[in-house]
Amino acid sequence: MTRMRAVDAAVLILEKEGATQLFGLPGAAINPFYSALRAHGGLHHVLARHVEAASHMAEGYTRARAGNIGVCVGTSGPAGTDMITGLYSAQADSIPILAITGQAPVDKLHKEDFQAVDISAVAGPVTKWASTVMEAGQVPGTFQRAFQVMRSGRPGPVLVDLPIDVQQAEIDFDIDTYEPLPVDKPAMTRAQAARVLDLLAQAERPLIVAGGGIVNADASAALVEFAELTGVPVIPTLMGWGSMPDNHPLMAGMVGLQTSHRYGNASLLESDFVLGIGNRWANRHTGSVATYTAGRTFVHIDIEPTQIGRVFAPDYGVVSDAGAALEQLVAVARERGTLPDRTAWADDCRARRSSLQRKTNFDTVPIKPQRVYQEMNTAFGPDTRYVSTIGLSQIQAAQLLHVFEPRHWINAGQAGPLGWTVPAALGVAAADPEATVVALSGDYDFQFLIEELAVGAQFHLPYIHVVVNNAYLGLIRQAQRGFDMDYCVQLSFDNVNSTEVGGYGVDHVKVAEGLGCKAIRVTEPDDILPALELAKKLLVEFEVPVVVEVILERVTNVSMGTEIDNVVEFEELAASGADAPTATIAMLD
Repeated sequence: MTRMRAVDAAVLILEKEGATQLFGLPGAAINPFYSALRAHGGLHHVLARHVEAASHMAEGYTRARAGNIGVCVGTSGPAGTDMITGLYSAQADSIPILAITGQAPVDKLHKEDFQAVDISAVAGPVTKWASTVMEAGQVPGTFQRAFQVMRSGRPGPVLVDLPIDVQQAEIDFDIDTYEPLPVDKPAMTRAQAARVLDLLAQAERPLIVAGGGIVNADASAALVEFAELTGVPVIPTLMGWGSMPDNHPLMAGMVGLQTSHRYGNASLLESDFVLGIGNRWANRHTGSVATYTAGRTFVHIDIEPTQIGRVFAPDYGVVSDAGAALEQLVAVARERGTLPDRTAWADDCRARRSSLQRKTNFDTVPIKPQRVYQEMNTAFGPDTRYVSTIGLSQIQAAQLLHVFEPRHWINAGQAGPLGWTVPAALGVAAADPEATVVALSGDYDFQFLIEELAVGAQFHLPYIHVVVNNAYLGLIRQAQRGFDMDYCVQLSFDNVNSTEVGGYGVDHVKVAEGLGCKAIRVTEPDDILPALELAKKLLVEFEVPVVVEVILERVTNVSMGTEIDNVVEFEELAASGADAPTATIAMLD
C-alpha cells in the first residue's frame, strides 16, 4: 500500500474512471486538490471565469461523447452554490457530471466559518447523490460510489464536498488494484419485447417517439435498424434529435408546441399507436395529455421506473435501458421474419413532410430570423455540432435547422438556463477539438455568461457563435402578448460608445473582440452566408471563438401554440421549394 494524501488518491481515481477533463476555478479551500492535479500532471484543466460556467462546460463535455464524464471544480461556499444551476440542468436532462467542492475544516462546519455552507444539503434536490466526506479514509470509496451512481440507472450528476483537512490527511491507497464498481442498468426481457411487437403488429399507423435516453445509451444505430426493420416512422424529441438522421426516409419530424415541425404534429395526430423509447412525455412535446393521447395506444420504455405513468398511464410499460430494449426488439423482430407492411403509412408521413414546410427564404431588411437558419443550413455540413439553450432562437432553430447524427444537437432541454450556450459550447469544443461546433443564442442568452469567451481564447477552444440580435427578451415578449403588454423585456438603448449598433444597445462585436475573439456583424440577408464562410476561415486561422452577430427585425413571433393541433403560424408558409430551399425533402409543386 502507498501512503498519500486523500486528494492524491482522488486524482488517481479520476484518471482510472476516465474523467480526465476538468473545468473550474481554484480557491483557498480547494487548493490541496489543485496541488494534486499539478503533481499528477496527466489531467486536463480549463480555467473558467465563473463557477456556474464551469458546471455548464462539464455538461457540454459529457453531452458531446458517449462515456464522457465532465468534472467541475470549485472552492467552498459560493462556488458550490454557483454550480447549482449546472447540476439542475444536468439532472433534468440525465447528464452525468461530477462536481467537486472544497469545504471548511470538519471541526468548523457547525461554527458558521468563512464560506462554510452545507452544500450537500443545498445540492441534494438537484443531484443523484451529494456527500460531504468527513473522514479521509472514505475519500476513495466516496469517489468510487460517485461514478457508480452517476452511471447506473438514469444517469445524472453527483457532488463530492471535501473539507480542507480531509483533503490533506494521509491515507493508505493502492491505485493498481482499484476497480470501478459495476454499473446497474435494467434490461428488457425477451417476453417483454414480444409483447411490444404484438401490440405494434395490431396498429395501422404506428410511430416511434425517440427520446434522449437513446442518445444517452449510444443506441441511435439500433433505433435506425429497428425502424428500418419494422418500417415504422420516427418522431424524435428535442433531446433525441439526431438519433434518426433528418434526411432519413423514416424521419417523421418533431412534435410539440414550440420545437416542432408542422408535418411532425400532423403525423402524430394521424397515428393510432406510439412507442416511446427513452423519453419522458415533456409538456412542451405533448401539449395537453387529452389531445396527445386521444385514439392512440401507448407503449413506454424508460430506464427510470418512476417515469412510467408519471405523465399518463401507458397501455404497456417496460423499465429498460434504451439500448438494451432496442437490442432485444431487433432480435425478436428478426426472428419473426414477416412483419406488417408499413409502406403506405410511411409514404403518408413523407407526403406531409414534403408539403407542410415553413417559409425561410425572406429577403427583407431588417433580417427575418428564418433566413439566418436557411443560410446556416447552407454553410454548415452534416458533421456540425449545434449547441443552444432556450429562447425564440432555439425554438426556431429546432424548427428549421437539420441534424444528422446523435449528440450533434446539444441543448439544455428541460432546465433551459440562460447563459448556458457559451460555456456548454466550450465544453463540446474541448471534447471534440476536430469538430465544427456552432452555438446559437439570442442576445440575452449571449450576454449572461459572455465573459467565458475569454476562456475559449485563452485555451484555444474555437467554435462559431451565431447571435441573432433583436435587442429583446423575445420569448418573454411573445408570451406577454397574452397580457397585452411589452414590459421590462427591451434590451435596446442608445450606446454612446457605439452609435453604429443603431439603438440595439450592447456592442457584441466590441465585447467579443475585447475578450480575445473574432466577431462579424451582419445587417443584410445576402451577407449572412459570406459572414458564416468567413467565420469558418477565421476559426482555423486564429483558433478562438468567432461571433457572427445578425441584426434582426425587432419583433418576430415564432410558430407555437397551446395544443399540437393548434400551433399558430405567424408568417406565410412555404408554397413551393423556392420558399424553403434548404428543407431536407423537396416540396411538391
